[in-house]
Amino acid sequence: MPQPIARSAVSSTPMHAGLTSAEAKRQLEKYGPNTMPEDASSSVFAIAKEVLTEPMLLLLLVAAALYLLIGDLAEGLLLAGFAILTIALVFYQHQRSENALAALRKLGAPTARVVRDGKECTILARELVPGDLIVLDEGERVPADGVLISNAGLVVDESLLTGESVAVRKCAGEGSELAAVPGGDDQPFVYSSTLVVKGHGAARVSDTGARTRAGRIGISLASIVVERTRLQISVSRIVRLFGGLAAIVCCALVIFYGVYREDWLQGVLSGIALAMGMLPEEFPVVLTIFLAIGAWRLASIKVLARRPAVVETLGAATVLCVDKTGTLTENRMRVRFLDTLTDQLEVDPDLPDMPQAFRPLVDAAWLATRHASIDPMDRAVAGLVSRAAEYETMDWPMVREYGLKPELLAMSIAWKDDAGHFSVACKGAPEAIIDLCHLTEEKAASIMGHVQAMAEKGLRVLGVGIGTTTLHELPESQHDFDFAFAGLVGFEDPLRPTVPAAVSEALRAGISVKMITGDYPATALAIASAAGIDTDNGAITGDQLERADDAEVKRLVSYANVFARIMPEQKLRIVEALKRQGEVVAMTGDGVNDAPALKAAHIGIAMGKRGTDVAREAAGIILLDEDFGSIVSAVKMGRRIFDNLRKVMIYISAIHVPIAGLALLPLVAGMPPLFLPAHVVVIEMIIDPMCSIVFERTPPERDIMDRPPRPVEDPLAGIAQIVFGLLQGGVLLIVCLGLYKGLLLQGASVEVARTAAFIAVTAGNLVLALVNSSREAIVMHLLERGRITFWIASIIAAAVITICVLQPRLAELFGFTRPEIGEAVLAAGIGMSAVLLFDLMKFISAVRRIIG
Repeated sequence: MPQPIARSAVSSTPMHAGLTSAEAKRQLEKYGPNTMPEDASSSVFAIAKEVLTEPMLLLLLVAAALYLLIGDLAEGLLLAGFAILTIALVFYQHQRSENALAALRKLGAPTARVVRDGKECTILARELVPGDLIVLDEGERVPADGVLISNAGLVVDESLLTGESVAVRKCAGEGSELAAVPGGDDQPFVYSSTLVVKGHGAARVSDTGARTRAGRIGISLASIVVERTRLQISVSRIVRLFGGLAAIVCCALVIFYGVYREDWLQGVLSGIALAMGMLPEEFPVVLTIFLAIGAWRLASIKVLARRPAVVETLGAATVLCVDKTGTLTENRMRVRFLDTLTDQLEVDPDLPDMPQAFRPLVDAAWLATRHASIDPMDRAVAGLVSRAAEYETMDWPMVREYGLKPELLAMSIAWKDDAGHFSVACKGAPEAIIDLCHLTEEKAASIMGHVQAMAEKGLRVLGVGIGTTTLHELPESQHDFDFAFAGLVGFEDPLRPTVPAAVSEALRAGISVKMITGDYPATALAIASAAGIDTDNGAITGDQLERADDAEVKRLVSYANVFARIMPEQKLRIVEALKRQGEVVAMTGDGVNDAPALKAAHIGIAMGKRGTDVAREAAGIILLDEDFGSIVSAVKMGRRIFDNLRKVMIYISAIHVPIAGLALLPLVAGMPPLFLPAHVVVIEMIIDPMCSIVFERTPPERDIMDRPPRPVEDPLAGIAQIVFGLLQGGVLLIVCLGLYKGLLLQGASVEVARTAAFIAVTAGNLVLALVNSSREAIVMHLLERGRITFWIASIIAAAVITICVLQPRLAELFGFTRPEIGEAVLAAGIGMSAVLLFDLMKFISAVRRIIG
């Protein structure tokens, strides 16, 4: 039930115009709750479906099921355990991301003040319906779209919809002859999720939920298909290649063994061992480790990866589309310039003290400001006053406020000083202040020249006046005061301190930076220039894009870097045009207006603090601290992940050759089986993940941010990488198979030969991981800090093998026997020497390009 509140915020609200409870109930049944539709893709069942239908994980589950079907419980349960671990890791990362998002959800107004049954009361915002009369006050978010019917100086921040950092003033009216478009002064429309920064009023609700302006943008996101990342496409291609080849060879081996050897059971067992040697079932484990740890690393620098795979795609970004307000800038106002017409002052943030010549201007601006206001410009004046004004600690009562009017864009505040006299000051549009001061045309023209010079710097300019009155009572009109022109105050939405360096590094890395904003061209160009974005080709406006056909848009986006006065659908059009040119597009933003472009871009990057729920849900990456410099760190992380994934793909391609070969060739050659399923499980599901961690911990190459983005068509693992990996694995296979055959010819038992070959392939496995972890010759960098992980992995792998060989029950399961220490060292040395040859080949530049 609605709870009555003690005081009406708008005394003039026509209480009789509100709905009755019965009418509100019927409207709620007709239109539904005032909420945005839930994203079904975030449900547990949707995530489970997505995970369980991944071909990489299906291969792992099928392999486990095959073992269980033939009654090999130990191997089957081991593989099933790894499958469950993989699923759990994916769910854990998703839940962690969603929990972080839940902590960020602060946008929608949880309650709303309405007039119901002739009384002003507070209800849940979800219960609002069209026709309701809502009460709005300073500091509150508008809970639904509506039309103002009562207004007392209402000023609303609509930057979430328009991208403009300056709030707009409202006027009451039916608005039947106007188009409801966010932005612009003196309109009667208010929009859901925008913020009231000054004044109060009442509005008739016109739309709720998905029918609001913000809601319609959210609904439009459903029609935009989120493209699969290049990482997912590349890995799926490799999995299909390995899987198809494994199926063919496995079936051929089973048929060969059953028909020619008449031993179908051994044929099935050997076929499964071969399939396990060829199937890339470690891919989901490797990818989960890389992306989960990569997401954790990003979280440590306040970058949340909602979909971890997009981190890799960020490393391939060729164009970064940047929203100005709240992304390049701090989304707050700051006094940047003072002009008394005789003296000018650039106001630095660390200005220790205000020069005496400017104190009267600052004092007048302070007197013209509501001291408890949340209006951005008022707060900017308050910040300046803390260094300058003698009135900072005054305790004068405010007697009257004269609000902005469409016919006079200025406001005045009257105070009563300690002596009981009126002190009055005004601020507003320079033209309005000139009018209030009754200046001559010559003086007015001179002032407007100063205004134009400030505007060209991208500043918002207010005029300030100080006034007196000889009357004992305050007049009804601001024109009845005797105002003197005090000067001009220039405001800016300051550039984030980290932006210039971040933009510079992005350009050095070959990434084009384009600024897309709803602000005016002069302001946009000034901010872009300060950020280091190339502005030589000027700014393209929304009107130009509106008139342009697709071919012209393609031309405009190819050479321009600054886009001003852009509407949401035009942002989306820019992103789509860039994508059609083959660019990999990253888009940053924080407002509802950014959401469609965030979702359409290859990488959507939303702001975490000021960002809307709609923007955060549409984005794949969220900057929790809104530090633009973190984007460059994320790009570097993405490039590092791709480089290291390519290295691990070479490694996996290499190690599958000896595993599969040692499972197949002894049987074909008539020798006793060397690898049984248990051996394959140990190598692939224990040692391989350990080696994968070595790759994940590998530091980035020294030139990772000095090279251009990799080409779009550059696969994760192309023919060159696969062939190089197969060549490495082939050499290791020949050496290990030769060791096995040689020991058998010397009369050694199968157990002795198998143990020696297994030790050799394990040692070669570890050195393969080390050799492929860098483009440089690893023998020159063995003791670098980034190699510590390799030594830890080597110790763990050696411990596992030692236990399997020395523990009697395990040795019996694996068909091992205890070797002499010298024999074990010799076998390990043979395996390592077979691989170290490829480390020396890195002195050839072509080989380095293949690895990196």
